[in-house]
Amino acid sequence: MGLIEILGYFGALIIGVVLGLIGGGGSILTVPILVYLLALNPVTATAYSLFVVGATSLVGAIKNMKNKQVDFRTAFVFAVPAFIAVYATRMYIVPAIPDHLFNIFGFEVTRSIGIMLFFAIIMIVSAISMIFNGNGKEEVEEKVSYNYPLIVIEGIAVGLLTGIVGAGGGFLIIPALVLLAKLPMKKAVATSLLIIAIKSLIGFIGDIQNMEIDWVFLLIFTGLSIVGIFIGIYLSKFIDGKKLKKSFGWFVLVMGIYIVYKELSK
Repeated sequence: MGLIEILGYFGALIIGVVLGLIGGGGSILTVPILVYLLALNPVTATAYSLFVVGATSLVGAIKNMKNKQVDFRTAFVFAVPAFIAVYATRMYIVPAIPDHLFNIFGFEVTRSIGIMLFFAIIMIVSAISMIFNGNGKEEVEEKVSYNYPLIVIEGIAVGLLTGIVGAGGGFLIIPALVLLAKLPMKKAVATSLLIIAIKSLIGFIGDIQNMEIDWVFLLIFTGLSIVGIFIGIYLSKFIDGKKLKKSFGWFVLVMGIYIVYKELSK
């Protein structure tokens, strides 16, 4: 096992640690680690990422359920359109993307390059959300209410996004739960983990039918990520997650820009 591969497995641990420390964002690192450190092709990496993100989020969701932080009705209303969209995306849309997309100024954009560029854009948007999202406001308890049409539309949009890039999409789900279902922030974060777990794992089922899965590798990588979550939860007692979130946002922003540069320089 080479140094780069060892760094890849260490990266799995870091994904979990970040999730445990700041409650989200770590899954955005899964695809770059699988592609650039462990040499998987982007389509396989997004599939494996769904399983890693789903299993790791499920561990966090179970912890939140024990603390009675999860709003199950909201999770159901949001998750159903999301998991239908993510399953359809992985089962039908991703396999239908042609190997050659288009040429621009003599540069050929292939399916792999297109997926990584789109993923980089999502990373940059997620990073900006982490850096500039104000968290100094006082949390005000409001009566939970549902804007069903917008929740369904948002669920479908997040499902499509998750299906293409293999990331959890928590930076989209949490604001939607706060704005559309009037959940307080802590409940929105807790409920989002259950939604991410459901839609990611169901999306992965679409991949099982389309590709061969290296279960030994995938379970080892996921196991390390889950170990990382428990380390992160322990460290969160001593480290301010809110301050760390902004720093991590800057790191994700640099990573997103680097991926754009790397893919365009091929």
